[in-house]
Amino acid sequence: MLVTGASRGIGFAAARAFAMAGAEVTILSSGAGIHAAADAIATESGRPCRGLEADITDSASVKAALAPLDRIDVLVNNAGLERITPLLDPDAAVEETFRRITDINVNGTFYVTRHAVPKMRDGGSIIVTASIWSRTAVPEFAAYIGSKHANLGFTRVMAKELGPRGIRVNAVCPGWVKTDAAMLSLTEMSQRTGRSEEDLLSEITAAQVLPGLLEPDDISAAYLYLASEGARDITGQAVMVDRGEVMA
Repeated sequence: MLVTGASRGIGFAAARAFAMAGAEVTILSSGAGIHAAADAIATESGRPCRGLEADITDSASVKAALAPLDRIDVLVNNAGLERITPLLDPDAAVEETFRRITDINVNGTFYVTRHAVPKMRDGGSIIVTASIWSRTAVPEFAAYIGSKHANLGFTRVMAKELGPRGIRVNAVCPGWVKTDAAMLSLTEMSQRTGRSEEDLLSEITAAQVLPGLLEPDDISAAYLYLASEGARDITGQAVMVDRGEVMA
């Protein structure tokens, strides 16, 4: 199986969970840290774990990275970028950030899937990491939220396109999870609003039915389930893992 964006955070937690469940895992990221992550997973699980480097915004780079893989049973499209992109901020850097987020979250997801599917067996599973913000919105995250809405559309199209081969395509929509990306967003929100990070985080978790901030490991079970035989009749769906923040 293949997990992208797995050098840390949700991707690393999901890859480790699959390895602990007995899977032979390959993880992919754009940085050299992916090899240390693969070694850590292999050591902990006792299962083989291979690290691959590729810039997923470059189709040729993705194709070359996946060339050594003979077969992919499960693909987890987790790689993504989250940053604030305020519409009314005149800084030209906002537009560059917007392009970069869209390139990674939308184009990259497409390129990885495009080159992985020919290696997938009939009856396989593709899981896309979306977000609760793929079902709602907040101010100043136009690129990230727009890309996550696109991920849901992509999930539904691919579910229909690959259904004849028995390949299921679903999305996991995490709520606020304690990852480096989410905490950076929290810092940026604090700087822009003048409110403390603690105050903002209290407001965020208060919107949940179940209290507390999610950790990456809390999301892993959803990926395991959607890849399992128990989810054989589930495709084209968005599974919310958010402690009840968005009920849809």
